Amino acid sequence: MTKICKLLFFLDFMHFKETGYPSIGLEYFVFPNGPLATSFWREVKDAIPPDDFVDKLDLIEKTDELAPGYREIEFRARKNPDLSVFSPRELEILDNLALMFGDVKAWQISEITHLKNAPWDKTKKQKGEKAPIDYMLAIDKDSKVTREEAEESLKEYLETLQNFSLRPTE
Repeated sequence: MTKICKLLFFLDFMHFKETGYPSIGLEYFVFPNGPLATSFWREVKDAIPPDDFVDKLDLIEKTDELAPGYREIEFRARKNPDLSVFSPRELEILDNLALMFGDVKAWQISEITHLKNAPWDKTKKQKGEKAPIDYMLAIDKDSKVTREEAEESLKEYLETLQNFSLRPTE
């Protein structure tokens, strides 16, 4: 669960950095172990797949008798995912994430989300724990869009969600 939460964060923020709008559009918050999309976490924390994933995904709760309190949820696909829902850019980002983090442990990915001046770090320093992480913090000198373009794209994205009563995890 920790690893997938971090990967969702990277997908959304990397896509935003390139386009000015997120891929999935989850809202991420500052937690001690890094960014967390609490709406997504609430949907899967009990190891029960959301209704739209019941026939596609198994969530398996893992515990360790030697580590009291340890609890992790493993995600296992029941069948190959339908990647047609992703744009070519999103697929490229997903491929890059798989190459970078495929064999990396969740705690190692957490360290990357904690890098100095990364969106999680900036938000934690400026607003504290449980504060929402602003997508605009992904925009820097290496972004493919300007700050102004990203602000406009994000505004349009959020208006679209509102106009159609959409929520990314519902």
